[in-house]
Amino acid sequence: MRTRRTSRRAARNVERLDDFSGKLEKIIETNAKLPDAPAVVITCSALLKEITMVSKANGWEHLQPQCITAELHNYPEQITGAVKSLIDIAKAKNQQIFVAYGDCGTGGQLDAMLEAEEVERVPGSHCYEFFSGGEIFEQFQENELGTFYLTDFLTRHFDRLIIRGMGLENKPELMPVYFGHYKKLLYIAQTKDSQLEEMAQQAAEKLGLEYEYFYGGTGVLGDALLSFNQRIAVELKD
Repeated sequence: MRTRRTSRRAARNVERLDDFSGKLEKIIETNAKLPDAPAVVITCSALLKEITMVSKANGWEHLQPQCITAELHNYPEQITGAVKSLIDIAKAKNQQIFVAYGDCGTGGQLDAMLEAEEVERVPGSHCYEFFSGGEIFEQFQENELGTFYLTDFLTRHFDRLIIRGMGLENKPELMPVYFGHYKKLLYIAQTKDSQLEEMAQQAAEKLGLEYEYFYGGTGVLGDALLSFNQRIAVELKD
């Protein structure tokens, strides 16, 4: 009986992966058809709002975000290939390239590929570090290892990605299995939004965790985009 259940589960996982692979191909095709821009930022959808905000604030019409769904984090082994596909397309169009992705579970494969392609990415291992800054995030880790982190994006999509995404809506008894080792929920905010703060507090209550707030703004992500734009400005003028 256990073997049959395991086989069914494995078959469902393969089916979900095939469905996602097809979806990912469509996402890459859609990005490839976007109007050509002098520079592209290849990013996760979890960072798109902040990148768009920084671009609009600075009037960067030459900078085009190319977005890959945040669902890719459930399949980290596919992140490197997906980013590489968009890099290949951008290079064929002679576009300047910046990558707004962390390692995000690739085990160093993303950085190895980017080094070989001579493409820069935002510094940091994940979006929590992007938005808080490396030194501050290390302090968070030292203060409490058992911390569950939220950003604006994760706060907005908490029920979809965490509650329903992890099956907790139908099986709430799994809550202590997934979150029993956490003590605190830390909301690293990109915007000062009272509604989002309330949603983050509600998320902490659902998970049975202490709540803490930190405003990081766009953190090192904004600085990295500014630095990238400054470097390519001279080339774009020529």
